[in-house]
Amino acid sequence: MMDLKIAIIGGGNLGLSIADGLIASPEIENDNITITRRNIAPIENLEKHGIHVTQNNINAVRNSDIILIVVKPYNVKEVLSSIDLELDPSRHIIVSLATGISINEIEGFISKKVRVFRAMPNIATDIRESITCICNNGANEDEKKKVHWLFEQLGISVDITEDLMEAATILAACGIAYVLRFIRAMIQGGIQIGFDSATASRIVTQTVRGAADLMIARDEHPESLIDKVTTPKGCTIVGLNEMEHQGFSSSLIKGIVTSFAKIEK
Repeated sequence: MMDLKIAIIGGGNLGLSIADGLIASPEIENDNITITRRNIAPIENLEKHGIHVTQNNINAVRNSDIILIVVKPYNVKEVLSSIDLELDPSRHIIVSLATGISINEIEGFISKKVRVFRAMPNIATDIRESITCICNNGANEDEKKKVHWLFEQLGISVDITEDLMEAATILAACGIAYVLRFIRAMIQGGIQIGFDSATASRIVTQTVRGAADLMIARDEHPESLIDKVTTPKGCTIVGLNEMEHQGFSSSLIKGIVTSFAKIEK
């Protein structure tokens, strides 16, 4: 356990998901968490868990070691400028979750040499099942250990280079929406072949969980696991072939590439 004080600057959907995940972690004292939002009404219920809820970013920074910047990219400069005088290079670490704002840009928004990281989790932080991609520019081992420890309270963390951060946004953050759309389509198919909605949802969600857990446990390529399900002239292979004829894999790949092209503009 690390005795770190955490400020979440920005209590929107992702900031709230992070707060919920940290609350569920046995490694973090809720009293060490502060979350800010201009309109605090939607997050006031967090106070019952012992989290500090405030509109005041400066006070949040004063009572923190790690500062998570969880705001829209166009608000990053304004937020950092407002807390600049409170930053302490000997104590503070800034972790930006804003898409498309580089570490060099962030460092240019502040006057002090505070260590800056970028991180990209997804909304599964809410249940501590996120994958968070993290990059830094010259951080020491202690700083990296602190940041990874924090995000490992919310799931799994991996180091990547900064040039892959936008790709990580697509695959990890946007990716959860792609998977959910796939799940929705499977449920709709299940209803069409006879299941009620609740039963179809239960079957599909557990099937998806099983498939993911199987890949993680076996560390095998998905095709090798698919081969174990398909039999000659069987119902699985004809279904897979029809999906491919309709562009299943290519449409998913095109969607990912199109999202990436959008984020790079």
